[in-house]
Amino acid sequence: MMDTLNYLLAGFAVALTPTNLAMAAFGGLIGTIVGMLPGLGPINGVAILMPLAFALKLPPETSLILLAAVYMGCEFGGRISSILLNVPGDAGAIMTAMDGYPMARNGQGGVALSISAWSSFVGSLIATIGIVLFAPLLARWALAFGPAEYFALMCFAFACITGLMGDAPMKAVLAAVLGLSLSTVGLDSNSGVYRFTGGDVHLSDGIQFIVVVIGVFSVSEILLMLEQHHDTGGIIRETGRAMFNLREMAHTGWTTVRSGLVGFVVGVLPGAGATIASAMTYSMEKRLAGKDGRFGEGDIRGVAAPEAANNASAAGSFVPMLTLGVPGSGTTAVMVGALALYNITPGPALFTQNPNLVWGLIASLFVANVMLLFINIPLVGVFTRILRLPNWLLVPGILAISAVGVYSVHATTFDLLLMAGCGIVGYLLRKQGVPMAPLILGFVLGDMMEQNLRRALSITNGEVSILVESPISIGLWVAAGAMLVVPPLLRLWGRRRAAVQGAPA
Repeated sequence: MMDTLNYLLAGFAVALTPTNLAMAAFGGLIGTIVGMLPGLGPINGVAILMPLAFALKLPPETSLILLAAVYMGCEFGGRISSILLNVPGDAGAIMTAMDGYPMARNGQGGVALSISAWSSFVGSLIATIGIVLFAPLLARWALAFGPAEYFALMCFAFACITGLMGDAPMKAVLAAVLGLSLSTVGLDSNSGVYRFTGGDVHLSDGIQFIVVVIGVFSVSEILLMLEQHHDTGGIIRETGRAMFNLREMAHTGWTTVRSGLVGFVVGVLPGAGATIASAMTYSMEKRLAGKDGRFGEGDIRGVAAPEAANNASAAGSFVPMLTLGVPGSGTTAVMVGALALYNITPGPALFTQNPNLVWGLIASLFVANVMLLFINIPLVGVFTRILRLPNWLLVPGILAISAVGVYSVHATTFDLLLMAGCGIVGYLLRKQGVPMAPLILGFVLGDMMEQNLRRALSITNGEVSILVESPISIGLWVAAGAMLVVPPLLRLWGRRRAAVQGAPA
């Protein structure tokens, strides 16, 4: 333990140099801006700045600190458009919109933004402490996850979806199945066969995430705005307070801690990512809240839980990258590429061969996290001014930002038409009360689920018994079954109890 503390102190000596402090502040600010723009996300933010870091001939530890700050800043910034405009900046911010946007519509946009910044800070702090204390141990544990365990984990995430929708589980299942169906479009990476493309070459690479998420969230929201509001005033009530109070902080305290711990553990698993972490924690907190919760209607815990999990998962993804050389997320995969530019190979030997880089990076996560809190909290008032814009300016602005984000992926008008089609379908589904979050989760997790199932079955030449062989997969299957069976039984028991209590003596 003393050795770890000494290494960490040496890391702070690296992270607190003027150059590295400046890079951390610059990366955090750029990351926040990139994160709030729909369609860019942390992968693009890191990829954009990676050539700049190399061109400036920065030392490897300084480059890694800059890119890590951009990564964390994007996780902070992704909540802004999600809360204010109901347009998630990336997949991890989908769950934040569930309660963040209703809070903004109720005049609590500033409270939602500030509590999300605080929860992001706490979640990142928990995960960074976890990296210091448990990185080698958790890396060995992550190695126990094979394709069968990952497939069971995906199924558990889907089972959690039923907990998001309360009394409308069938609509949630319908949305999830639709999302899974969309994820199968394009070239099958195993057989090389084109699936469900209709012979259109534009669909050969599949449907891009940004097209679907912008369509079903942003475009459908615009259509609902145009339907419900014909005046020229604001569509959302102007926010009052720009900061949460102590009562709200205490109300979300345990939610933030629990979600940060879960997000960190999920983040350690290579490829699991913030999407699963946010869905699991949102569902967990909704169940714990029970009848006292207003999840989906503007419950502040519905903002705190996914935000803490998102940022904890992002920090946790550094564990497999540093200890095993295995990227824990798409963004850390880009960072592995940045290390390759300096002829540095991440892995177990990195801790002994280049301790200044490893512990400087870990210490910089603490520093960048504090910087991001002090960058984001004062800017809440600036962000909430978006809510003061009138309809005639806000609606075209949302549409323009969305279109630019979609067009920037492949620079083709086909994606814009597909975005419009997804928006119309999303509008019709929302009119029928079908939730959009399960659809997006199904779309995001569908490809990973299919690939892990195929890998597992290929190991045993088609024997499905591999899916239930390990204790980890069995535990996940049991948990998934409980998530599907227990809530309906509890609702049935509650109705019968209410009927008995309401019956005449």
